[in-house]
Amino acid sequence: MPALLSALRPALVAGVLVVAATHAAPAADDIPRFDIGPSCKAAAIAAVTSSRDETACKSDENTALDKLKQDWSQYNANQRGHCVRLSSLGGSPSYVELLTCLELAKAAAELPDEGLNRGGTIER
Repeated sequence: MPALLSALRPALVAGVLVVAATHAAPAADDIPRFDIGPSCKAAAIAAVTSSRDETACKSDENTALDKLKQDWSQYNANQRGHCVRLSSLGGSPSYVELLTCLELAKAAAELPDEGLNRGGTIER
């Protein structure tokens, strides 16, 4: 059995490196590049009204991307990193979700600390 493990070790190490490289979070320094096609197709299928088609979804995503390009430097590295990771979890990523997360993170960081914090932390 040890001989088999020794023989498989290089393949296991290579596999771990490939998985780690493909699942690494994008750098928060730059706006990530998202493929919005899958999420807009899914949104169009699940839409309650006919006006929320794939074209409308892509328009919303592109508007959010334009706003991100305009405001990206307003958010600190912690906010950007957290929101990029969050908006990329569990499905197709979305610029609308990323922008919403960043706006909420920035607003939360600007709230006055009036002693109401009971152990949680707010990224400032």
